Amino acid sequence: MIYRFRVILDNTSEDDVFRDLEIREGDTMEDLHNIITQSFGFDGMEMASFYVSDDQWNQGEEIAMMDMSESGATVKMMSTTIINSLIHEAATRLIYVYDFMNLWTFYVELGEIVEEAEGTDYPNLMFVNGQIPDEAPEKTFEAEEEDDDFNEFEDGIDDDDYQDMDFDENWN
Repeated sequence: MIYRFRVILDNTSEDDVFRDLEIREGDTMEDLHNIITQSFGFDGMEMASFYVSDDQWNQGEEIAMMDMSESGATVKMMSTTIINSLIHEAATRLIYVYDFMNLWTFYVELGEIVEEAEGTDYPNLMFVNGQIPDEAPEKTFEAEEEDDDFNEFEDGIDDDDYQDMDFDENWN
């Protein structure tokens, strides 16, 4: 079967930037990564990850390009994770982040599942809308809950009074 995805740039401008693409359900997440980077004009050499997402686009489990985990934690890898093991009729959304320094962020959604078309090479870029900007769109990160009464500087300690602290002020 062939999965048809719409990949949308998380963009703050008024222009919609997206790509519609097709890929075999048995291909790897690395194959999906490759067609996304190529279709948006990236060289594909930066770090990237997919994240399983729910219907509200909340970021879930990571599928990494390279294993950067510490302390023996297991991480799903793009090269060994088959697309249909993550994405199917009941789970249709992914978040894709390319280039961790610039945080190009994309919403990836399964649009439909179709039969393979004879004579078509897959993966296949079906449709292009909009041009990717020269720089990644700015991200604003908001805390989920803010404690209005919290002030990190109101701890009752006078930073200029070294007499009550347990160290020598000339230690270095």
